[in-house]
Amino acid sequence: MIARPLLLASVATVSLATLSLAPSQAYAVEAAATEAEAEAASSEILVTARRREEQIQDVPLAISVINANALEATGSFNVGKLQQLQPTVQFYSSNPRNSAANIRGLGAPFGLTNDGIEQGVGIYVDEVYYSRSASTTFDFLDVGQIEILRGPQGTLYGKNTTAGAINITSRAPSFTPEGRVEASFGNLGFVQAKGSISGPLIDDKLAVRLAASATSRRGTVYNVATNSRINEQENIGFKAQLLLKATDTLNLTLAGDYNRQDPECCAQIYYKTGSTQRASNRQYAALAAAQGYAVPSTDIFDRVTDVDADLRAKQSLGGVSLRAKWEVGAGELTSVTAWRFWNWLPSNDRDFTGLPIFTKVNNPSTQRQWTQEFRYAQTSDKLDFVVGLFGFQQSVHTDGIQTLGSAASKWLLNPTNANANNPAYLNGVQSDNNIDFKNTSLAAFGQLTYHATDRLHLQPGIRVNYDKKSGSYISTVTQNGVAVTNPTKLSDAGLPNLNYSPKFSDWNLSYDFTASYDVTDDVLAFATYAKSFKSGGINLNGIPTDRTTGLPVTSKTTVKPEKVDHFELGLKTQLFDRRATLNLSGFWTNVKDFQAIVNDNAPGVVRGYLANADKVRVRGVEADFSARPTEDLNLYVNAAFTDAKYKKFVDSPCPPELTGGTAISGSQVAGAAGLPGALSPLSCNISGSILPGISKWAFSFGGEYRVPAQLFSTDGEFYLGYDGSYRSKFSSNPARSIYTDVKGYALSNVRLGYRANKQWDVYGWVRNAFDQKYIEQLATQSGSTGLIIGQPGDPRTYGVTVKATF
Repeated sequence: MIARPLLLASVATVSLATLSLAPSQAYAVEAAATEAEAEAASSEILVTARRREEQIQDVPLAISVINANALEATGSFNVGKLQQLQPTVQFYSSNPRNSAANIRGLGAPFGLTNDGIEQGVGIYVDEVYYSRSASTTFDFLDVGQIEILRGPQGTLYGKNTTAGAINITSRAPSFTPEGRVEASFGNLGFVQAKGSISGPLIDDKLAVRLAASATSRRGTVYNVATNSRINEQENIGFKAQLLLKATDTLNLTLAGDYNRQDPECCAQIYYKTGSTQRASNRQYAALAAAQGYAVPSTDIFDRVTDVDADLRAKQSLGGVSLRAKWEVGAGELTSVTAWRFWNWLPSNDRDFTGLPIFTKVNNPSTQRQWTQEFRYAQTSDKLDFVVGLFGFQQSVHTDGIQTLGSAASKWLLNPTNANANNPAYLNGVQSDNNIDFKNTSLAAFGQLTYHATDRLHLQPGIRVNYDKKSGSYISTVTQNGVAVTNPTKLSDAGLPNLNYSPKFSDWNLSYDFTASYDVTDDVLAFATYAKSFKSGGINLNGIPTDRTTGLPVTSKTTVKPEKVDHFELGLKTQLFDRRATLNLSGFWTNVKDFQAIVNDNAPGVVRGYLANADKVRVRGVEADFSARPTEDLNLYVNAAFTDAKYKKFVDSPCPPELTGGTAISGSQVAGAAGLPGALSPLSCNISGSILPGISKWAFSFGGEYRVPAQLFSTDGEFYLGYDGSYRSKFSSNPARSIYTDVKGYALSNVRLGYRANKQWDVYGWVRNAFDQKYIEQLATQSGSTGLIIGQPGDPRTYGVTVKATF
């Protein structure tokens, strides 16, 4: 665990360097502002959504921009916090590896991460693609602004953006000396420090920028088994950039970053139980009673647990990149070369109890990736275009382990089994998994905008992509160092010996067409059709075994590509002399062979696997409104209505209330849901049910009011800011269950402060001001025991932040 003094000292080093670089120069920046202020001045916001710099209201695309001031003012220090500012973003994380950022309900499958698949929302930082979902949990580091591109972006951003892209831009090195420092302190031992410094090394030729960030917070859950607070935060990050103006037409930016997390995390805790079709004496209450076990609290908001396995969520992530921008002819040639790494060293308690059922379920991984992109862009009165090439190579290695403890025999085996009361029978049975994955992807792409008239613009785009994936999964089961080959014991443990080597390769074509029309200088209307895809995948979490033969189902080793047809209409308007902005969009997305993570509810199985749902449909309407009625008041409201359903999924794994019983055969009919001892269906038809993780209604709203004032003979302003969010209920299981709907909730964040001379800022803040009790995510214990576990959202937190700009 990183000590807090070390975290603060790291950032203080940057701050002291700031003072020595420019002791007599003050660099003025705009006062901190809400997202609404940025939107109200949207005609001046520049974005690079189409891989060229242009004003946001000129881009025929549903796009939101959050600037650095809004991120800092609202405490949005990683991607997970963005969903409170943008209702079309959903974020779920049971631990850093199992994290997913979705847009409009699509993106990553809902459930445990599988290395053999693609994400559906691309994360880009300074034009470099971050393939690991874990990158969403790290603190933002010296960010200038974030662009959230909604809807398929396959032409310019690739196969991993069927739902959209999050485009993060860092502050660039400056030839004008400048520095920033920020420190926050709050309850739960919260300490966060940030600092950056920039200035010239060689006048007008070479500039440097250094940044550091550190966050520490005590855990929100108390573990009585270890007498410690868990689910804490311990993050540290560094970034360095060098900008070389090699010639009048060539700029080179060399960047490197390193980020590390080492918290005691992450536990999901008891929420409730729900009856399944397993025999009564094999459900959670009876199993716990048989071992004399009682959970320390049945109220999840007591935030108490007794998980007995070590908890660790240690990871490091970083890399280097070289960006070249060269003015060639009438356009600009861009090259982005990058190498990145990710190391993951976890420890979990996957039985979610204080019993030694599973003593280890860990999947430590290492990942390395290379990316290379070339783009040439040109703009003219009649024609704008971007053409390019992209290459991606990735390798992942995982050494997984699953170990059974002394309570496994009684918990996993039927009482009629002669070994059920023999703790030694399954104690120490261990599955060691050697997993490798390699992925090569190559693409050529282009997009052009033809200005048919001064007001009518036609924009076709195309991308050709080749993917090659290969992997191997070798699972070896031992007990006390001796190989387990007895099929009965393997079945009892739910840990089969597996050895398979899936492969996948395919060519795919993405294309889109957008027509936009400037109704007036302040009104833009557009219509888009996009044909996109997500590459096929391979299952690298293990595959299910046949319920009757016990043999691996080899047909489950791969999944088909996800194919997307997307339609969208949009209107971007500025009103009242551009003091207000109203942007509207309506979309309809059809997905064929939707990639979902599903669960095998057989006893002992603790992980999900990939499968294709036949058809999914997502449609909705979004509205983004912001206004600046006076110079001192900013307001914003963002709203999203999203209707997402499985249109056809006739052979889905069943929800927990329809599992656990003896499987039907022949003409037998499955029993009632949740009836102990009833027959269970082999699969379920969930066509028409809602997709997991998506609220039908979601809103974000707020504003800031400022009053000019003098304090200690210094000109400045007092301000009061409010940011609220609401989302309606959503399903938290791939197949909707009567037990795992998460209730809707509203959150309120408030801040009150004083800014002076645009150089320093002090404010107090309260997040979740009304101490709303809410659940972030629910899940089920494997084996159809009926145990439902969950993650309670953060309680009320409060603190103070001090910022200075030099």
